Amino acid sequence: MPESRISDSRSTDNTTESFKDILSEYERNAAKKSEQRDQSREGTVVAITPDSVVVDVGLKTEGILPLTSFQGNANAVRPGDKLLVSIKGRDPEGYYELSRGSIQRPRDWAALETAFAEKTTIAGTVTSLIKGGLSVDVGVRAFMPLSRSGARDASELEKLVGQEIRCRITKLDATEEDVVVDRRTVLEEEARSAKSHRYSELREGDTVQGTVRSLMDYGAFIDLGGVDALLHVSDIAWARVPNPADVLSVGQELEVKILKVAEEAGKQRISVGMRQLQPDPWNNAAAKYRVGERARGAVTRVLDFGAFVELEPGIEGLIHVSEMSWTKKVRTPADVVKPGDIVEVIVLGLTVPERRISLGLKQALGDPWVGLSEKFPVGSIAEGQVTSLTKFGAFVQISEGVEGMIHISEISVEKRIHHPQDALKIGQPVRAEVLAIDPERRILRLSMKRMLPTTFDEYVSEHKQGDVVTGRVVEVSGAELRVELGEGLQGTCNLQIQATQAQAKATADGASANTDLASLTSMLRQRWKSGSSASGSSTEAVRPGQIGKFRIRAIDGTAKKIILDRAQP
Repeated sequence: MPESRISDSRSTDNTTESFKDILSEYERNAAKKSEQRDQSREGTVVAITPDSVVVDVGLKTEGILPLTSFQGNANAVRPGDKLLVSIKGRDPEGYYELSRGSIQRPRDWAALETAFAEKTTIAGTVTSLIKGGLSVDVGVRAFMPLSRSGARDASELEKLVGQEIRCRITKLDATEEDVVVDRRTVLEEEARSAKSHRYSELREGDTVQGTVRSLMDYGAFIDLGGVDALLHVSDIAWARVPNPADVLSVGQELEVKILKVAEEAGKQRISVGMRQLQPDPWNNAAAKYRVGERARGAVTRVLDFGAFVELEPGIEGLIHVSEMSWTKKVRTPADVVKPGDIVEVIVLGLTVPERRISLGLKQALGDPWVGLSEKFPVGSIAEGQVTSLTKFGAFVQISEGVEGMIHISEISVEKRIHHPQDALKIGQPVRAEVLAIDPERRILRLSMKRMLPTTFDEYVSEHKQGDVVTGRVVEVSGAELRVELGEGLQGTCNLQIQATQAQAKATADGASANTDLASLTSMLRQRWKSGSSASGSSTEAVRPGQIGKFRIRAIDGTAKKIILDRAQP
């Protein structure tokens, strides 16, 4: 019996010792698993679902992170990103439940006091919506005000219920068991950290995906996964874009090229472009648009100095105001073209490095001076309207793009004109004779007076050389008389020349050789004084107003002159 009791006693002792070992081993394993769960590790994002992020944590099974763990949700993470996560356990499907970073849930008031004093981030689970905020389990019941939840609207707030969040203790009263937590501060810090990390990853020249966040008149802001970049309106397309809203919309996903990454005034600035991913149309401009060839395009802008014409998307040329019309000086291009007009032009110049094309509108219509010499040869008659008057003459448009000039001396033969406006007015139709033409210098000289009937033309059409006519002396200058033959028409009579010719004729006829020039002149003066019709005359007796007979000795049609002799009795 004693042996039996001893045996039972030993058995009981062994059983007790075995139970203690098992309990100790269980507690060690539980602590090890807890430590393994709380230990942080680096994982790689492999996929993104509508409500979670799948992460490879280096184990046989992937882990799952709630999408709400990221500021900006899916825009804050992409496949391939590296994340620091902690394993919390497994879900019913066998995936590891993860949390961001090495965030632990306090297990007692001492841990809460440490987290509060050190302002560390802790994990908690939102249990319910209550008045003014949310109830959060952080090991004890805590309150989170609505303003510190980080939720943007009511629907986002409701989604937080049941979710694990990261927060920071802002108030702790162990006596009253009053704990207040803040999630918004943690989210803002994580967003700044994610933005800085994302900014460091971006390189000039890289092609990245982005989402249009907002539109402005000068461009669009593109979200590149936590950081904003400016897409300037000039970098949207090679063609001119008047307004970004014409081609982009908020929320639109697009591919852009990073043009510049810089820090200005303490701010990180990123510029991106879309057109840089498309072929540059200027690369083939020299082959497509040769000087002297025709082109066709639409007027895009009209400015004071000219109009821009889009020849193709991305290539615009300028029609300078001086190249718009042959016929008139264009004061403003808007008088000739307007935006939207389709025009034909001639390429006048091309500079690819400066991306400039000079265009001519008037050249496409043809140079009106070409062939003008054949159309209006010297001596021909041209008709047109007076376009402008100057001190020295009048300009007349005789055809589209061609103006000729009538000098003031060529306007009228009837009277002396002090200013062209004394005889002409703008818009008046006229006929003129072409005096000279120089197409290269674009000079055309015209004459009106040669087209007008004059008293000279009428007089010489009725008289000829040798005719005896009646005239009135209007001026006596030595031996020369000026004789009025009609209204506005005068002739000249030189008594000295007539006497010399008479002496030569007398000598040839055998007259007395003693007759000298003085006696002949005296005789002519005497006869003129007596009023006879002899050819001689006396300048002493001749005075303005006297009427006498004269013979037409010569008619100079070019100089419009009539030369007279005193008629013989």
